[in-house]
Amino acid sequence: MKARSIYWVAQLSGWFAYGGLLLFSVIGRGEVLDFEVSVSIASWVVVGIALTHLQRYVFIRLGWLDRKLSQLVPRLIVSSGITATIIYSILLFIDYLVKGDDLDWERLTFSLFIVSVAFMGFLILFWNAIYFTFHFFQKSRKQEVSNLELTASNRESELKNLRSQLNPHFLFNSLNSIRALVDIEPAKAKTSITTLSNLLRQSLMMGKENMVTVEQELDMVRNYLDLEKIRFEERLQVQWEIDDTLLSKDIPPFSVQMMAENAVKHGISNRKEGGEVIVSTLKTDDGFTLQITNSGKLGTSVDLGVGIQNIKQRLQLQFGERAEYSLNQVGENVVAKIEFRDERV
Repeated sequence: MKARSIYWVAQLSGWFAYGGLLLFSVIGRGEVLDFEVSVSIASWVVVGIALTHLQRYVFIRLGWLDRKLSQLVPRLIVSSGITATIIYSILLFIDYLVKGDDLDWERLTFSLFIVSVAFMGFLILFWNAIYFTFHFFQKSRKQEVSNLELTASNRESELKNLRSQLNPHFLFNSLNSIRALVDIEPAKAKTSITTLSNLLRQSLMMGKENMVTVEQELDMVRNYLDLEKIRFEERLQVQWEIDDTLLSKDIPPFSVQMMAENAVKHGISNRKEGGEVIVSTLKTDDGFTLQITNSGKLGTSVDLGVGIQNIKQRLQLQFGERAEYSLNQVGENVVAKIEFRDERV
């Protein structure tokens, strides 16, 4: 429901409810519900609706909706008193029109006037408090939505920027692998180019997505490691430990591929005897883990490059504390893993 519609529903409901209270008060005192009393109650409702709506119009025109609370409170107290005086004067005039000479002027003392205006003033001040509270609540919600939209827009821009870094980075490393084979083993280089074409197709498709399935990611990793096996031959052994129940899970694209690339670049390629890369998906009590284990030692100052830093930033943007990348030395192996601690991912 729009704010204007909510205002009118609340305005009419509130004043008609007040009219109902006046009616029950008359009946409760045992008074006769004659024409004069009915007009008096109806006048309270109609004049109340009209004058408070006019007051709202004045508030908007004077820009009071944008004022600080410290500036607003004294103004509302004064305006409530003025509005109450006008309303009571109008009601008194209507009472005179209905009763004419039968109006009991002796009852209309100054003290009664003050008490009546004070009561009406508190009523109008209560109306103002409800109206401005609702307005500030709506304004706060709009600001919150605006902030969320801005945050989402900034994150989307940052994610697009991060994804744009991945493809050139990945292509550069893959071409380096093929370059080493062109002069030495042309046949293997040809096979490598075919494998690379598959990788590029997957890279282009996945680069447009915020999320891909584990199965899609592992297909890309398989092609990448096949390409590297052509270059490293027996120096690179690959083992797969995959839980098929996790294949449909959504993850950021290139996340496992970057860990695999890091394992080959900083682990296998630095060992004369080569080593083993183990690709694992593990189900945990509160989520699942993607893990790459490679033979080698974790240096004291390993430069992980743009790829891993990129993945860490995207994990933070997309999952916050629900996902974490880590790199540790475990025995004779280096273990890189991304832990997702929530099944919703």
